[in-house]
Amino acid sequence: MSALHFGTRTLPYGVVSPSGGRPRVGVAVDDVVLDLAHLFGPSSEFAAASLNPFMAAGPARWAEVRDAVRARVDQGVESGQAGVHAAGAVSVLMPFEVADFVDFFSGIEHATNAGRILRPDEEEPLKPNYRRLPVGYHGRAGTVVPSDVDVVRPAGQIRQGDEVIEAPTRRLDVEVELGYVVGVPSEHGRPVPSDRFHDHVFGVVLLLDWSARDIQAWEYQPLGPFLGKSFATSISSWVVPLDAVDGAWVDGPQQEPAVLDYLRVDEPRNPSIWLELELEGHVVSRPVAGSLYWSPAQQMAHMTRNGASLRTGDLYGTGTISSFEVEGQGSLLELSWGGSREFSLGGGAVRSFLEDGDRVVLRGWIGGDRSRPMGEIAARIRPAL
Repeated sequence: MSALHFGTRTLPYGVVSPSGGRPRVGVAVDDVVLDLAHLFGPSSEFAAASLNPFMAAGPARWAEVRDAVRARVDQGVESGQAGVHAAGAVSVLMPFEVADFVDFFSGIEHATNAGRILRPDEEEPLKPNYRRLPVGYHGRAGTVVPSDVDVVRPAGQIRQGDEVIEAPTRRLDVEVELGYVVGVPSEHGRPVPSDRFHDHVFGVVLLLDWSARDIQAWEYQPLGPFLGKSFATSISSWVVPLDAVDGAWVDGPQQEPAVLDYLRVDEPRNPSIWLELELEGHVVSRPVAGSLYWSPAQQMAHMTRNGASLRTGDLYGTGTISSFEVEGQGSLLELSWGGSREFSLGGGAVRSFLEDGDRVVLRGWIGGDRSRPMGEIAARIRPAL
């Protein structure tokens, strides 16, 4: 486990396997992991290889456990104590079983930049529906992986002039996002209003959306992303509970035209989470999540408006968090402006899209406070099979 040194204000949940032990739920703090199966007993929901049983228990149980964890941490936790493991002595596993995966397109800066790159002849870079609803697509839950799992370069159909070939992607991209994790399910056929966000959503993770741009460009019309997106999605291995983000919520950009009633949100819309994308040891971008056009509460309300139910373990991504300034652009598509320019990695190295062997790392901090880390995702690109 990477020594991220989560402080006492964060206390994220994950699934760990101590040396010689069965998987169980733990809480990371400083350089140790507090074993919740030990704290609450071997018959509790924490003696499990997934956060799903705990997440399904709901906000009252979440608050009860949070209070108990804080009380235990206040007593002092050190490696060697009963139920306390050194961070380096545990394997960190996938934190929850993903039920469904939905990815949105809620960064208006990214949507605008992408429109200008991909449709340069159109006067308006945004499609007419963009400011009316949170645009999204349904992904592949089975290809969501935790940090430190390699990403294999995907192959698919690529159009080259008048010819269509099957080949590994030459334009492998990565996009910076957040992901929201559903705890409490909802009834099928009954929409979930935006003001019920805190009743259903358990926490937030960092998310890397991998994209094969040349495969995507050929296949996406008229139904949208498929093989160009579904080969891998990476998340951080520690789930930060919404309680840990308190005090860091900010207003997003003004929404014009006014949204429909079911999308109204009467409180600050987005968490101010500062992000850092690193490629081959060089920081290439520093986006901030507070400027997202559509909030996680609005995303939840929209994806259930037709009666689709929430399930424990549902994961939904924000879409690329970006900026109109180069230093905050959250995808290589933008940093290379569609591959038309290279960007520097320092020491004479340059990139436009990802190369085999590249190591990508995403880190985040709540409110930009380095003492409140969100965790990290690390992944290396492997050659196509």
